[in-house]
Amino acid sequence: MSSKTDTNYNQIVFALEILKQLAQKPRTRDELADLLSPFVEARGKLSDEMDIKQKLTRTIRKLRDCGMEIKSAPHHPYELVESNFPVILSTEQREALALAAYFFAGMGFSAQASQILRIGNINESDIPAFVKVNFSPPADYSEDELDIIVRRLQERFQQQRRYTITYESRRGEQRIWDIDRSELRFHNGVLYLFAFVPDWRSYRFQTWPNIDQNHLFRVDRIANVGPASDVHWFSCEFPKLEIHYRMSGSLADYQPRRKGEHVIHRDSEGKFVDIATQEDYWFWFRQRILQYGANVRILTPESLAADIKKELQKAYEKYSDAL
Repeated sequence: MSSKTDTNYNQIVFALEILKQLAQKPRTRDELADLLSPFVEARGKLSDEMDIKQKLTRTIRKLRDCGMEIKSAPHHPYELVESNFPVILSTEQREALALAAYFFAGMGFSAQASQILRIGNINESDIPAFVKVNFSPPADYSEDELDIIVRRLQERFQQQRRYTITYESRRGEQRIWDIDRSELRFHNGVLYLFAFVPDWRSYRFQTWPNIDQNHLFRVDRIANVGPASDVHWFSCEFPKLEIHYRMSGSLADYQPRRKGEHVIHRDSEGKFVDIATQEDYWFWFRQRILQYGANVRILTPESLAADIKKELQKAYEKYSDAL
């Protein structure tokens, strides 16, 4: 390899290493220089701190000229905002990315879907016509205000300390909630903040903590996310409740497929199967059980079985009154 070719090759490799480091997370100029020094030395080049920093500055300038969006400011780290590095994809890879973008857009994440389309230079014609989604989200979670809320929530998840949110109810009333362990969950086309509320008092359970302290908050109704406090999260897990239920009829051959479910008894004649599950949110489990109708019965706890019986009785009475 000629000297000129070798120089060009080293410059390309050096630029790729910078992109690789910035793709992991934002990094300061000094941090990048420290990471790049052993990289340069491993290729038989002498590593001088000032020379590395100068070369780093020149290379980032060239990367920007090539379309790489790298943000920087005095006393702030370099941040790779968007990479225009060409990606070569097979037909199957293009279809997979196109399908992922279609799902993201349908779930209300239009900005993320656009990012995927740009990464692979994918057109709408690449989206498989045989797949249709109908999540019908209440909002576009990529909108500026909602995107800020989601990013702040993600920061709180990383800090793992208690914080507050200002939440607007369906009636338009705002209330401040103290939030402990929390995460984002997407359910039935809606993005929720699923959170443990430490000061919530349950009328059903005397023990603390309990699953009634796990609450749902629609992300599009969160008006503000407060700063993290000095109080660490109570636990690394959400409170759960073990529930046993029996599937029969057309569901007698039910096979557990959800996390936390397992068979505790299967009838030898195939008439029913008993399932044990660990649930952290009663309402979602209740809605799933109700949709099974007469093919399911809660065995324990008895209090939850009574709740289901009461709900079915109300439905029966409404239909009886209408006939």
